Amino acid sequence: MKTQGKKIKIGRNTLCPCGSGKKYKNCCMGDDSMLTVKEAYKRRYGIIVKEPHEIEGIRRSGELLLSIMDKVAAMIAPGITTDQINTLVADETDKAGAIAAPLNYRGFPKSVCVSANEVICHGIPGNRVLRDGDIVNVDITPILDGYYADANKTFFVGTPGPDAIKVVEVALECLRRAIDTVRPGSHLGDIGYAIQSYAESRGCSVVREFVGHGVGIDFHEPPQVCHFGRKHHGVELVPGMVFTIEPMINLGARDLHILEDEWTAVTNDGSLSAQFEQTILVTETGWESLTPY
Repeated sequence: MKTQGKKIKIGRNTLCPCGSGKKYKNCCMGDDSMLTVKEAYKRRYGIIVKEPHEIEGIRRSGELLLSIMDKVAAMIAPGITTDQINTLVADETDKAGAIAAPLNYRGFPKSVCVSANEVICHGIPGNRVLRDGDIVNVDITPILDGYYADANKTFFVGTPGPDAIKVVEVALECLRRAIDTVRPGSHLGDIGYAIQSYAESRGCSVVREFVGHGVGIDFHEPPQVCHFGRKHHGVELVPGMVFTIEPMINLGARDLHILEDEWTAVTNDGSLSAQFEQTILVTETGWESLTPY
């Protein structure tokens, strides 16, 4: 990326990106050895600004993800179990010579997260039968040639009711509005603000306990991408950043609890929850989805 070799431009009184904790004017200002953007973001925030070959690797993993997601979409129907979705994802991942990132991640026992109705996220596939009118989120993360891509969709099972239609439409629009804020010079807070303001205007709530994240070289990298926030706050976006945006939107209150399996997050009030996620690259002029759908 062209900007990765440029000197970072910051104000005199902002914290120096070298990580010293001093103001820029009292530290590296005027130093010809000033850090590049890539170096500064890694040192200050732990963010890995991706190189072109790394972006291409993530893009290929995203292409595999979408091919698997298309097969999942084709099988969603009343009467299937969530474990049947897991079997499909595991088999297709294996056929491609890839690895399912969720499997054994911190003890997670399956290859994909499948979250139905009141389940917000991290649903463990099992013998739960999907029924007409349900909604179900499928969250897929393959590792292909060492590169991670991460995306999810919420599907209608059979014929949806009005509540299902509303929460799914709001979640998808939240993702769309959030992605549209991404460009060099905007901030992570702009993403959260776009999501929170729209969801709450529709009478829905935003889950705050789970966030988007950097991705590509590892499953979860800095930065955290909150789905609530204030405009012009948070880390400034620069070309080469790759992260997920994955708002979790509840039809009712945002409060949740974790089941005894220590993974499955569900709404306290039993209301429906929907989520959509994509892996987003900050480009020189805006954004590109590496998992486009």
